[in-house]
Amino acid sequence: MIRALWTSATGMMAQQVNLDVVANNMANVNTAGFKRDRADFQDLMYQALRLQGVTTEDGSQIPTGINIGHGTVLAAVQKLFTQGNYEQTENQLDLAIEGNGFLQVTLPSGDTAYTRAGTLKSDSQGRVVTSDGYPITPNITIPQSTTNISIETDGTVSATVQGQSTPQQLGTIELATFSNPAGLRAMGKNLFLETDASGTPITGKPGDNGLGTVLQGYLESSNVSVVQEMVNMIVGQRAYEANSKSIQAADEMLRQANNLRA
Repeated sequence: MIRALWTSATGMMAQQVNLDVVANNMANVNTAGFKRDRADFQDLMYQALRLQGVTTEDGSQIPTGINIGHGTVLAAVQKLFTQGNYEQTENQLDLAIEGNGFLQVTLPSGDTAYTRAGTLKSDSQGRVVTSDGYPITPNITIPQSTTNISIETDGTVSATVQGQSTPQQLGTIELATFSNPAGLRAMGKNLFLETDASGTPITGKPGDNGLGTVLQGYLESSNVSVVQEMVNMIVGQRAYEANSKSIQAADEMLRQANNLRA
């Protein structure tokens, strides 16, 4: 009976984490470039009361045995890097990545971070930066008096300066990809950091070596499905409720056992 109490408690704690993950997905439904999380669970250790395959005294063999589980535990919270929908913004510095790859960003510490959010802007020095002012890598600077910016699908950036009829090429936006994107560490601000699990980045020109292309004037929206997350929330809530009922049933059985009379 005590085993049922603790086993059901692990189920309730697991569903609390599940709801935390769902809530974060729902909170970021309108975050550009956001990738939804999924909580993965696994069962805990089992107590073997009778081993399967054991030969009994009369020579017969036990076909299944008796193994009692001890509940569940969180195994991982995985980022799902499926493609989000495209939203047209007509902003010249907005970029959407169609396919694999991340934009590279230089942090104040000098480290490189990676993002799918193409909400780029120009700072006081003309550098192309993120919403937090972090410059992209390779660095691209837009001249003053620029009247038009063109970004090709292969990342080539050109600008038309006032008084000039011929656009001048400013540089090329490069993308980075990883053998295991799910191994990247999310640091907030739409940024990811490289880890041993993600592998080292493979950089290149958009469209080359399996890298995606870039779309100017578009943003990649979150890949969160509100309907799917609502269903996950309802399922998690009902599972939490069912585990609480198991605790109540175990408690009631203990109460009845405690009130037995000789």
